[in-house]
Amino acid sequence: MKAETSVPVHEIIATRRSPRSFNESATIGDHDLLGILEAARWAPSAFNGQPWRFFVGKRGDQTFSQILTSLGEFNQKWAKNASALILVTAKTTKSDGSIHADYQFDCGLAVGQLVVETHHRGLIAHQMTGFDKTIAQKELSIPAELVPVVVIAIGTQDVPEKLSGPLLERETAKRERLSLEEIVLKGLPS
Repeated sequence: MKAETSVPVHEIIATRRSPRSFNESATIGDHDLLGILEAARWAPSAFNGQPWRFFVGKRGDQTFSQILTSLGEFNQKWAKNASALILVTAKTTKSDGSIHADYQFDCGLAVGQLVVETHHRGLIAHQMTGFDKTIAQKELSIPAELVPVVVIAIGTQDVPEKLSGPLLERETAKRERLSLEEIVLKGLPS
């Protein structure tokens, strides 16, 4: 379903969703996974600090299982079918040792580019903050200088009807956003 935009936007943005219905038999090729990570690598960052660090697991390998273990029960139900799980972590200090107060903003830009590239390749991505950061740190032996930020499930979309209850409701809900009038507080062109 295409987003109802006030003016046309890029097709990927207009059609992108964060589905939960993943095809559990689909795999992701190394070429696509590398392209998705490469898109994230080239995201802008303050002073070119690039605080993002990725832990990447393909379904069936140890890293995938470790990331999956850190997810909340609701997210585990559907994310187990993804072809890959990516845990985004971040360095919270700059190279000079000072606090990097904007690391989450920079990671968000990297994730945004990762998501657009994923959809460009005909795959889907779903970002989650519903995970236990302490479990992730322990399971993946994350170095102390990194903090977990978000988990992204990537794979091939399946039919919504394979889900049920609240999962199905969310999967088939109308795609909505606040209007521009609600989010642009000054300077909205007419």
